Amino acid sequence: MGITTAKEAAYDPRVLAFGRLMGAANRLEYLLGRALEVECGISHLMFEVLLIVGRSGEAGMSMRAIAQEQVLTTGGATRLVDRMTTLGLVLRSSDPQDRRVQLVRLTARGEETTVRAARVHVENIQRLFLDPLPADHRERFAQDLRTLSHSARDALPKLK
Repeated sequence: MGITTAKEAAYDPRVLAFGRLMGAANRLEYLLGRALEVECGISHLMFEVLLIVGRSGEAGMSMRAIAQEQVLTTGGATRLVDRMTTLGLVLRSSDPQDRRVQLVRLTARGEETTVRAARVHVENIQRLFLDPLPADHRERFAQDLRTLSHSARDALPKLK
């Protein structure tokens, strides 16, 4: 019939499963992010933006697209890219098709930092995220996470 007490709510298997997912994600985010900060001098969010911008190649990526990909406000994306520009990781330029649009591209330092951070990150992901799982579950788990991620992304409202 549904949840009728706080205790039932606390022990609902769906609530417990989601709580475990969030707990694991938060702890892993902390551990993986701290390693990037200590070993590479960048935050995990900066690393994610470096990866996104790196995927766009020479064309660069608009601030709006960065905000949409990272679920940031356009102002939040601008502040983050400003910090990354100060660190010499990215540069901004006007889009030749539309001067109102700012495109973000990796600098040579940004490329090098992305590669170095990716090596650190992959090693830590293997150790903290994959190695604890049974080897025969890892691929299916990764597929399930992709499905959840895409479903949640598609449910988000689009930025205007």
